[in-house]
Amino acid sequence: MEMSFSGVNLHKTDLKITAGLPKQLIKDGVPQVAFVGRSNVGKSSLINSLLGRKKLARVSSEPGKTITVNYYEVDNKLCLVDLPGYGFARRAKSDISKWSALTEHYFVDNPALTYVLQLIDIRVGITEDDKMMLSYLDHYDVPYIVVATKCDKLNKTKLNEACAKLLSSGVLRSNTEVILYSSLKGIGRETLWSKIIEMSIGGEDASR
Repeated sequence: MEMSFSGVNLHKTDLKITAGLPKQLIKDGVPQVAFVGRSNVGKSSLINSLLGRKKLARVSSEPGKTITVNYYEVDNKLCLVDLPGYGFARRAKSDISKWSALTEHYFVDNPALTYVLQLIDIRVGITEDDKMMLSYLDHYDVPYIVVATKCDKLNKTKLNEACAKLLSSGVLRSNTEVILYSSLKGIGRETLWSKIIEMSIGGEDASR
């Protein structure tokens, strides 16, 4: 498995901080790429897959239980930021309020944020909770692409149908890029890493 992309060494990745309070959020330093999605969309599995790790991002046994913003700093050049999942039906009202406050504080006045990866389960498509999150991103004028997870779970015909439905939903911004991903099989890993590096450090010299 490739552990270096454009001079970015994935071996040099650490959990920088787990922020559970707005005052703990980081809004400066290296560029940030944030991951958002429903509680069971596979964010932790995707981050582990991207970084070539098994347990760096903790996969919760009870989706929606953890409400923190986790910062994974990669080679001192960029941060992958795992935002708390949304849309879990059994979450308490107090937890929903905490999620909303923490997420909003993350997006407001955050010059370090360069892009958002909106994760959507390709088998399910865009849910009402996803629509809410996309509206949130539009409100704060945050650039994003869609990562369609669990693409290995559908055959080619069903996958093509699901992709067509996603793109024609009318919910996504015009010309939104969609990357198919499978954490289990590594499908889309190189494509997504290329996009992350392009979005975050872009024209900067990644070999520094």
